[in-house]
Amino acid sequence: MTVPSYQQLSRRTDQPRGSSWGVFGAEDELGTINFLTPDRVVAASRLVSRGVTFNLDVPLGSFDPPVLKQRTAPEHTIFPTAGGRDDKLDGFFLQGATQIDGLRHQRHWAHGFYNGTPDAAVDIGDPRLGVNRWADHGIVGRGVLIDFPRYFQAIGTTYDPMSNTPLSPGDFDAAARSQGVSFEPGDIVLFRTGWLTGALAQSDDERIALHTRLDNPGLAQSEKMVEWLWDRNVSLIAADNVTVEVFPPLRSSPFWSEEERTGGNRTLVTGMLHRIVIPLLGLALGELWYLDALAEDCAKDGVWEFMLVAKPLNLTGGCGTPANATAIK
Repeated sequence: MTVPSYQQLSRRTDQPRGSSWGVFGAEDELGTINFLTPDRVVAASRLVSRGVTFNLDVPLGSFDPPVLKQRTAPEHTIFPTAGGRDDKLDGFFLQGATQIDGLRHQRHWAHGFYNGTPDAAVDIGDPRLGVNRWADHGIVGRGVLIDFPRYFQAIGTTYDPMSNTPLSPGDFDAAARSQGVSFEPGDIVLFRTGWLTGALAQSDDERIALHTRLDNPGLAQSEKMVEWLWDRNVSLIAADNVTVEVFPPLRSSPFWSEEERTGGNRTLVTGMLHRIVIPLLGLALGELWYLDALAEDCAKDGVWEFMLVAKPLNLTGGCGTPANATAIK
């Protein structure tokens, strides 16, 4: 697979600057999941030596009260049937717990959805750009875990997992070196911030306060961060926080529309990486992944790479999906 560098993408004139549109084909709907090629899946399978598995999903009802007001916990109903029981979920928000943002989740303010997909196609019943495309392809590959709380403790750096600490490309490279692991093309990169552990330990009142103060560490909003993700051919990046990227966004973020810079139409996502890496690069983002048990095991055996399998819902036109993720060592 020949992939242009991010610098090359930044010089494009045939498509939006800094976009990967057309790199995987004019009709592509997979984005960076294309990096999970058959040979990389086979290579990932060779990482399994102990047969130990790690569930990377929190229970669906973990966030009640919810972290984001609109993503309420589902109501589970069990009812009798002939000889047994059936059950159903009401108010099931697909991004209410451990999840992956689909390529429908964010559009670029000027260029729209990934690979030029028209707004009219992003509708119920239309399969274009839905998580069903990832379900058909599968998300299987080499996972790499970066454990920032352990790294910062090891180098003597004060770190608060409930703060909006930005994590730079240099932080990722340095933490990886300290763990004795390197990044390879097609990697599913997981990083632990410690935010999830802290949030799940909070009282209901403290959780409600998160509605107005949703600080979490994460990817720094910068062109260098976007370049780092693309040039390493990251297929999916996921974290144990709410937004993957640092939130609130850095004041220095370059990802503002001209209208927003002049004081108009600012929203919750103003300045965020989401509306750059999802619509322009087709990058898959995972949020609220449970990484504590996996991190503990990796710290014990010194092996920070593993096979990772995630199974998106086969929901036609889905905008997001539970991760249904498992790491295998």
